[in-house]
Amino acid sequence: MERIVYRTCTFCEACCGIEVHLDGDRIRVIRGDSLDPLSRGYFCVKARALRDLHEDPDRLRHPIKRTGRRWERISWKEAFAYAAEGIFTVQRQHGKDAAAFYSGEPVTHNLGATLLMEEVVAALGTSKRFSANSLDQFPKQLVSHWMYGSSLFMSVPDVDRTAHMLLIGANPLVSNGSLMTAPGMPQRLRRIKERGGRIIVIDPRRSETARIADEHHFVRPGADPLLIAALVNTIIADGRVRMGHVRSFVDGFEKVKDVLGGFTPEAVAERVGIASTTIRSIAAAFANAPSAVCYGRMGISTVRFGTTASWLIEVLNILTGNLDRPGGAMFPDPPVDLVRLQGETQRSRWHSRLRGTPEFMGELPAATLAEEIEEPGEGQVRALLTLAGNPVLSSPAGQRLSDALGKLDFMASIDFYLNETTRHANVILPPVGPLERDHFDIVFQLFSVRNVPRWSPAVFSPPPDALSDAEIMLALASRLRRAHGGAGVVISLAERALVGLGADRICRLIVDLALRVGPHGSGLRLWRDGVTVRRLREASHGIDLGPMESCLPRRLPAKSKKIDLAPRELVEDLARLRGVMDEPTAELLLIGRREVRTVNSWSHNLPSLVSGPERCVLHVNPADAAPRRIGSGTRVVVTSRVGAMEVPVRLTTSMMPGVVSLPHGYGHRVEGSQMRVAAEHAGASINDLTDPCEIDPLSGNAVLSGVPVRVEPAGKGAAL
Repeated sequence: MERIVYRTCTFCEACCGIEVHLDGDRIRVIRGDSLDPLSRGYFCVKARALRDLHEDPDRLRHPIKRTGRRWERISWKEAFAYAAEGIFTVQRQHGKDAAAFYSGEPVTHNLGATLLMEEVVAALGTSKRFSANSLDQFPKQLVSHWMYGSSLFMSVPDVDRTAHMLLIGANPLVSNGSLMTAPGMPQRLRRIKERGGRIIVIDPRRSETARIADEHHFVRPGADPLLIAALVNTIIADGRVRMGHVRSFVDGFEKVKDVLGGFTPEAVAERVGIASTTIRSIAAAFANAPSAVCYGRMGISTVRFGTTASWLIEVLNILTGNLDRPGGAMFPDPPVDLVRLQGETQRSRWHSRLRGTPEFMGELPAATLAEEIEEPGEGQVRALLTLAGNPVLSSPAGQRLSDALGKLDFMASIDFYLNETTRHANVILPPVGPLERDHFDIVFQLFSVRNVPRWSPAVFSPPPDALSDAEIMLALASRLRRAHGGAGVVISLAERALVGLGADRICRLIVDLALRVGPHGSGLRLWRDGVTVRRLREASHGIDLGPMESCLPRRLPAKSKKIDLAPRELVEDLARLRGVMDEPTAELLLIGRREVRTVNSWSHNLPSLVSGPERCVLHVNPADAAPRRIGSGTRVVVTSRVGAMEVPVRLTTSMMPGVVSLPHGYGHRVEGSQMRVAAEHAGASINDLTDPCEIDPLSGNAVLSGVPVRVEPAGKGAAL
């Protein structure tokens, strides 16, 4: 008998509503949910791949322990005891900071992991915490912390009402937004043009978004902050500053005006690669639009000046009156208000052992993990616990990190794949798959272009002897606390959760309480209407709470209720930015590339996402290929300061001359990994070329874009 389960897709930030059509205990088809208020029937090929993931024979379904070069199945009881004892032994001998914790991007798509990860971190008691955040989004979060008071209070483009969208280093047609939950971006961008608006894209590659834009301009990788500074400079110099209602609670305008005085279009044009007249035209069009929003993402976050570029985008939106207004950059009003629950954020409570980089959000830069393992001395990392992450492929100098992981005294992983990272573990604790647990998007509602909470019920009951992420983390936290001699409420809670209520039920209770005390809840007055878990479970397509609304200064997390337009650290960093205008430009710069079929490395083991032509291909402009005697379909060696690799080439005028591009997440053909489909489409890891010594000094974010490289024919350049 056929039945349909309505839920959200957990592959990417778009969070599309989907219909899972079932024939008994098998998935017959997955479609978009036309009644979903946010995605309105849109979905992409990744949603269909949920069936591949659910049925993947390579997915681990029981704990395994490494014995020499082999793996053996063990019980959950033995797995928890072995993992806790292995970590505790290292910490007992070398101190709590001898153990580190790393979490990957999939955590944010997992309710139990999001809510209960802190229990494990607290039980470890270490300051050595790392995550994929410092490979992606720390610049945006640090700017939000300095300007607005909270790292979670991030402005989001009101794409559904804007008249003018300026995209810098972003490709939402492929990503469906990033730090902007906006499923169906092809339709949303098309509607901008249908209502008479304009889309301008600034990118070193004529991306999929650039191809449908009104204008596309190449920009040299890493020069984005110079361009944005020149746009702000032009708007100020031309007397186009119109801050609107936010002016009364914005501090620092005169300082910004003063420090950006030298960043004229004429001064930056050569370094940026865009003519000064074009820069002035872009600035005028933005300032004169009825509503406008500037949005930047990976292309501006993963460079040497990622934080400065993110700051200047906020400044541009504020000075043109496009902050906190329809059609500009706005702030969602999520039903679970993590911003209010978190309060004003703090920073720099400790620093990394070797480079002295400050923590942010309790984390150290992922780019420093390898050296923290390699370098002897007090605080050397000797044990590691990973959660849903594959830093060997996602971190700079991945091969170096892989070598370092092999030298650890002990490593445990919570993951359902034996991949390039987890192959180094002593024990792997695999959770159930995404269709075998309930879900609620507690994170991505912070970035949603429309306030739409949805409860996603499990499609399948978990198999016997299977545990969710929530159950695994509470059990492991309990074991670790016991090993450290802890006692009290937390252990009692963990034991009760596993034996009585159940960890997943506790997650539902936490969400329900957070919904009740949130902006759309009834408080604790049960007789009032409001958003609750029960109401969400009854509303199978979600509840539409409407578009973003103006909310400042009321919702500003900063105690002062002021926006700091000129944070001291960012103003001081402009001196470093001025210095790059006179730097020689490398002959070739390497950038990454995202594709709609790829999320991160783990998605390469799903047949429906890797079918078709080879994708791990270096894109090169013909003007750069000719003098190097490189032809399309030949193989080349790409060399950076830290590594070299051989890859095939595709010649294309979509690349800016002087720039080459390679997608991320590949490099699967390694001994010990058990992802057979991925190995058949192995490719090469771009992060064997990125340099861990290169980070944005303000945020600690890794520099993954604009890497100087040399490209040469491989041997005789044999055709593929």
